Amino acid sequence: MSDLPSDGMPKTAIPNQIEPVIGTGDDTEKNAGIDRHIQEHEAGDVSSSDKDSTLYQGGVQRVRAITSLWSKNTMWLMFVLLYLVSFIDMLLVSVQTSLNPYITSSFHKHGLLTVVSIMATILGGSSKLTLAKIIDIWGRVEGFLFMLVIVVIGLIMKATCKNIETYVAAHTLYWVGHIGMMYVIDIMLADMTTLKNRMIMLGINGTPSIASTFAGPRIADLFYANLNFRWAFGAFAIMITGTSIPVVGVMLCMQRKAHKVGALERRISERTWWQSAIHYFIEFDVIGIVLVTAVFSLILLPFSLASYAPKGWASGYIIAMEILGVVCIPAFYAWERYLSPVQFLPWRYLKEPTIIGSCLLYCVMFISCFTWNSYFSSYLQVVHRLDITTANYVLNAFSLTSYIFSPIFGLLIRYTGEFKWTVFTGIPILLLGTALLIPFRQPTTHVGVLTMTQVLVGLGTCIFTVCGQLAIMAPVTHQEIAVVVAIWGLFGSIGAAVGSAIAGGMWNNILPGELYQRLPEESKNISATIFSDMVLQMSYADGSPEREAIVGAYADVQRKMVIAGVCFVPLCIGCVWVWRNINVKNLEREQTRGNVW
Repeated sequence: MSDLPSDGMPKTAIPNQIEPVIGTGDDTEKNAGIDRHIQEHEAGDVSSSDKDSTLYQGGVQRVRAITSLWSKNTMWLMFVLLYLVSFIDMLLVSVQTSLNPYITSSFHKHGLLTVVSIMATILGGSSKLTLAKIIDIWGRVEGFLFMLVIVVIGLIMKATCKNIETYVAAHTLYWVGHIGMMYVIDIMLADMTTLKNRMIMLGINGTPSIASTFAGPRIADLFYANLNFRWAFGAFAIMITGTSIPVVGVMLCMQRKAHKVGALERRISERTWWQSAIHYFIEFDVIGIVLVTAVFSLILLPFSLASYAPKGWASGYIIAMEILGVVCIPAFYAWERYLSPVQFLPWRYLKEPTIIGSCLLYCVMFISCFTWNSYFSSYLQVVHRLDITTANYVLNAFSLTSYIFSPIFGLLIRYTGEFKWTVFTGIPILLLGTALLIPFRQPTTHVGVLTMTQVLVGLGTCIFTVCGQLAIMAPVTHQEIAVVVAIWGLFGSIGAAVGSAIAGGMWNNILPGELYQRLPEESKNISATIFSDMVLQMSYADGSPEREAIVGAYADVQRKMVIAGVCFVPLCIGCVWVWRNINVKNLEREQTRGNVW
C-alpha cells in the first residue's frame, strides 16, 4: 500500500515491457487487439486506465521478482501449500452446502435457500474486479490475507447467528471471502506456470473436490446428528486459518528476499491518508462496483422474495427493487462511459471474440445448471428419502466428475495446444446429459440413473470450464491476467445468480400452490408451515395423503425447473463458435517470468 507514488503506478514500470501474443494462422493478425493497443499507447491516445494496463503494476512486479528468485523446491512447496488451502476450502463448501437446507429450515425459511446464495453469488462475483485491482497494485499476498479475514469473520457470524437475516449476511460475507481466496490462488498458480501447463496445475488444484464430495456430506451429517451446524463453522474457521498462514509466510519471506537483493525497490508514498483513501476509491471504482452489484441484486432478489411479501409482486418494496435495479443499468453505463476516471471494466477486452465467447459460455452454463440444481439436494432427501450424506453424494457427482477430468483435459491441451476444438467435444455430452434430466427427474427414477445424469453434465461442464479459462488468458499479457480472470468469474457469478433467481422464483411461486391443491382438506391450513420446513416434510409416513401431496408437488416443480434449465444449453454452441483458434504451444512468448513450471 505504501510502495506507490502519487500517480498510483510504480516508478520503475517501463512501457516497452509490453509482450504481445502471437498465435498461428489467422491469429497473427493484431492478436486480440494488443498490437493496436501498443500503437495507441505509443501515440498517446489512450486513457489513463488503458495506460495503466500496459505496465507492470506493483503487485505484478512483486510476484515476477519472487518467481525469479525462488528455487524449484520453494515453487513446488508453494504448489503443495496452495493445494492444502484448496482442500480445506472445498471441504468447507461441501459441508455448508449439505447443512444449508437444515439451517434455513431451523429458522422456518426453507424456501429462502436460493436467497442465501443469490446475494452471496452476486457480491462474490462483483468483488473479484476490486480484488483484481488489489492484487495487481498491492500484491497477491495482501489480497489473499484480506480474503482470509473476510472468510473467518463470515464463519464466526455463521456459528453465532440467531436468525435468518444474520445467517444470510454471514453467508454473503463468507462467500465473498471464499470466492476471493480461490480467485487469488488461481492467479498465483497462473503466475507460477507457463500457458501450456497452466490448466494441468489448475485442474490438479481442483482435485480436493474428489475427497470433499465424499467426506463433506459425511462430516456435515456427523455435526448435524451429534453437535450442530455452529460447531462445524467454528471448527473450519480454525482449520482454514491454520492452512493459510504458511502460504502467507512463504510469500512474505520471498518478498523480503527480493527486497534484500535489490529485485524490488522500497518506495514510500508521499500521499496523506486522506489522499490515499480518495486515490484508491477512484482506482477501485467503488461507485461502479456498487452500481453493478445493485443491478443484479435488485433485479434478481425479488424472484425469491415476492412470495413472502404482503401482496406478492404488488408489494411496494418489490416493485421499487425492480425499478431501481433497471434504473441502475443506464446509470452504470453512463458512469463508466463518461464519468469514471478509472473504468470498472476494461472495455477493449470485451471486443475480443474469444474472451466474449468464453465469458458468455461460463454465464450460460451456470444459468442452466443452477436453474435445476439449486433445490436438488432437498428433492433427493424429501422425495427419495436419502440421508444428508447420500443425497449430497448424488448432488456432488456433478462436481466430482468435473474435478477428476480437469487435469486430463489439461494434459490434452498441453500436448495438442488446441482448446477450441477440444471444447466442441463437450457440447454433445452436455446436451445429452441435460436432455436426460427431463424424463428422469421423476419420483420413480432409480437414484443410480440420477447420478448418471449428474456425471454426464459434470463431464460436459468440465470441458467448457477448462477450455474457457484458458481461452480468456491466451490473448493477454501477464499484467492483464488478473483482470480478465475476474471478468470471467463475474460472468459465472451472474449466471449462477440468474439461475438461482429462476429456481427460487419457480420454487416459491409454484410449489406452495401445488402443495395446497394436493394436500387433504384437514391439512390445507398448515400448507405454508409444511412448505417452509423440510424436516416436517420428511416426517410424514409413506403412503399418507400428506406424503403423497408433498412428493407430487416436488416432482411437478422439479420437472419444470429442469425444462427451464435445458432451454439454455443450445446457446452454448454459439458462445463457442466465435472463439479464435489460438494454439498455445506456438505462442512466441509466455505470460510469466522466472522459475515457473
